[in-house]
Amino acid sequence: MLVLSRKIGESLRIGEDIELIILDVNRGQVRIGIDAPKTTNIVRSELLTRAAGEQTNDGPKFEDAAPQRPRHYLQRNRHR
Repeated sequence: MLVLSRKIGESLRIGEDIELIILDVNRGQVRIGIDAPKTTNIVRSELLTRAAGEQTNDGPKFEDAAPQRPRHYLQRNRHR
C-alpha cells in the first residue's frame, strides 16, 4: 500500500485520466473529489462488501447496488 500526505487543494493522479483532490479535512473525516471519465466505475468499498453478501443470499446483484455518480462534480476552478 502506498501512503501519501496531501493538504487541502492538493491532488494526486492515477494513470492519465483520474485525479483525486483533497477538498476538506474535518474531525477525522476527509472529503475527496474524484475527476475521472464517466466510464470509470467508482464504488465505495462498503457497498461492494454489502453487495457481495447479498449475492451469496440470492439477493440483488452488484449491478443493482452500484451507486449513481453524484449530481455535482468538482468546480473546475479548483486549486492545483
